[in-house]
Amino acid sequence: MSVVAAAVPSLDRLYAEHVNPQWVRLLNLLQMNVPYDRCSGCELFTTDGRRILDYLSGYCVHNTGHNHPSIVAALKDELERGGPAMLQSHVPALAGQLAQRLCQRAGGRLNRVFFCSSGSEGIEAAIKFARAATGRTGLLYADHAFHGLTCGALSLMSDPFWREGFGPLLPGAEGVPFGSIEALEEKLATKQFAAFIVEPIQSEGGIRVPEPAYLKAAERLCRRSGTLLVLDEVQTGMYRTGEFLAAHRFGVEPDMVVLAKALSGGLIPVGALLTSDAVSDSVYSSLKRSIVHASTFGENGLAMRAGLATLDVLERCSLGERATRLGEELRRQLKARLAPYEMVKAVRGAGMLSGIEFTAPRQLRLRVAFETFRRIHTGMFGQVLVMRLFRDHGILTQICGNDFMVLKVAPPLVVTEPQIAEFVSAIGKAVDLVHNSTSFWSEALGLARRAVNV
Repeated sequence: MSVVAAAVPSLDRLYAEHVNPQWVRLLNLLQMNVPYDRCSGCELFTTDGRRILDYLSGYCVHNTGHNHPSIVAALKDELERGGPAMLQSHVPALAGQLAQRLCQRAGGRLNRVFFCSSGSEGIEAAIKFARAATGRTGLLYADHAFHGLTCGALSLMSDPFWREGFGPLLPGAEGVPFGSIEALEEKLATKQFAAFIVEPIQSEGGIRVPEPAYLKAAERLCRRSGTLLVLDEVQTGMYRTGEFLAAHRFGVEPDMVVLAKALSGGLIPVGALLTSDAVSDSVYSSLKRSIVHASTFGENGLAMRAGLATLDVLERCSLGERATRLGEELRRQLKARLAPYEMVKAVRGAGMLSGIEFTAPRQLRLRVAFETFRRIHTGMFGQVLVMRLFRDHGILTQICGNDFMVLKVAPPLVVTEPQIAEFVSAIGKAVDLVHNSTSFWSEALGLARRAVNV
């Protein structure tokens, strides 16, 4: 047995030995390595009897909640039917049905769908399709975006943490500040970019909601320059922000939209690139090019059935309207509860996608400790807060991947009002501890010491 395997609990031995030992070590360090027995709705139940309230949703995967019975039943029916799942030599009827429903809800110029297995794969397809449609190679993205971890997606991300060590990425990819029309206009004027690929609301960038006119202006500039507007709605789509697409909140009609995560209820890997007829025809331009871009698992029967069942649940239960109403109430309660604390800078979001932004304290007794931990690691403060919420209050959430000072608040859209009150109470107690107890900072120091060798 390896040294790594011997150093972790026996239940994690095989994962640590054959998958990713550092992930096991990190979870152990944060005291978040617990085995789950059952997950339902917004609640996660551990094998030792704990109940955890999910305010992360698998990074916006579980819009319909964990293991929604209607989606589970649809998958069981599809398996028991014994139909064609992955023949690769037929016309998958379920893919056509799901594509029609997605295009009807997306509206605008979006009338075709390419199905794949993830958001990253959808971004890769968007890059290829944009180049085929425009004859250009340049790619424009917004700073602090998160589009995935494949090489093409990494080329559209500015934060060095994700890119370091992976060698040269796609040439011709350039970034502009998110929300800056002036910077965007200057770049697009060169007419060298195939696409401007942007999240309508930056999730990992810190739940950054642009000014209402930003995306509409971006659309206008893209049309003028011949650049395609591509919206990454992997986290914001499927009614997460209230509307089916966040694009609908801003009144824009993109040339392409990437969906994934919540599209299958969190049960089957699935992704979808929605495009205009013109973009799709530029790729599948002749009989011999009918197979020029494909994905092995993209149109498999289980994923398509899960997608149809997920849409049924989202619409039958009016989860978009629920996200709008309860999301506004959640932010109202958070602002009221956290207003007295100097380290809370802002609470913002849309629908059921919110963020709590923290800032450096003014008080000397807090600032010294805060700056000490920031020098150790910029994410130390946020990660200790996440750890305390999980361990002390049974709340699962996480800091944003590109802004460690923003706590993501994204429960399933089926979250109840009592569960909202529970979260507001928990975060209030945790932030109060930050400001009024030395235990938060002393534990952070202990964590930093243990993290030296992680």
